[in-house]
Amino acid sequence: MKIKDRTFVVSGGSSGLGLATVLELCKCDGYVAVLDIQDMPGAAKRAMGSKARFFKCDLTKEQDVETAVNQTVEWSRETNAKLGGVINCGGVAVAQKVVAGNGVPHSLDLFEFALRINVTGTFDLTRRVLEHLVQAEPEGEDGERGVVILVSSSSAFEGQQGQVAYAASKGAIRSMTLPMARDLGRFGVRVNTIAPSLFVSPMTEKMSAKVKGSLERDLVFPKRFGETGEFAHMVKYLIEATYVNGETYRLSGGARMPGRL
Repeated sequence: MKIKDRTFVVSGGSSGLGLATVLELCKCDGYVAVLDIQDMPGAAKRAMGSKARFFKCDLTKEQDVETAVNQTVEWSRETNAKLGGVINCGGVAVAQKVVAGNGVPHSLDLFEFALRINVTGTFDLTRRVLEHLVQAEPEGEDGERGVVILVSSSSAFEGQQGQVAYAASKGAIRSMTLPMARDLGRFGVRVNTIAPSLFVSPMTEKMSAKVKGSLERDLVFPKRFGETGEFAHMVKYLIEATYVNGETYRLSGGARMPGRL
């Protein structure tokens, strides 16, 4: 699918991997509906101009999601940039052991919070976008209508200590990929997942030099954390690569996570 003059929904688009994705799609002359609970940085807004529009959205609230998607569809009609797909970068990282050292069990509220945002929120946004996407006019030789990109994590493969809730949520995303692609094949909609490992972020910037150095030594090549722009390049590839469908791509530089940091 071509990115130019198509509208893509990006959740979690105000920062990190989501913001890098928004910038990349705008650079490719796409239009982007940015869905996030926090507003976008002013500099990013100015850089994207009329190519992006922000919609405040809490992924745990069905009404927020439905309203944001409906407003996106209206905007796409105004710009004549047809809906092209959804990239689910919105999510939350939580950490807690199943049983703490003092014998206190994992909080059920925290476990359900991780699933509510990372799994249910992702699924709700995706289904709302698909409601409109499957009605689009098919394009090209293959009759493609659109693209769904989910975001899992290396934790879906090698969850660390304290990541039971997070790994469960990201493993669920990985498991959604193939059945969702099979469900949507008859509509000409592809589904793929990216499972990033360690990327430069506010969280990794707070790591001690010792922890960061230990992780970098275990990397294969290149021996550094991923850059957000590299994630965005993978999104671009998956949108444009029509024959890629139902797959989960690890974006890790060959790294495999240790049992604990």
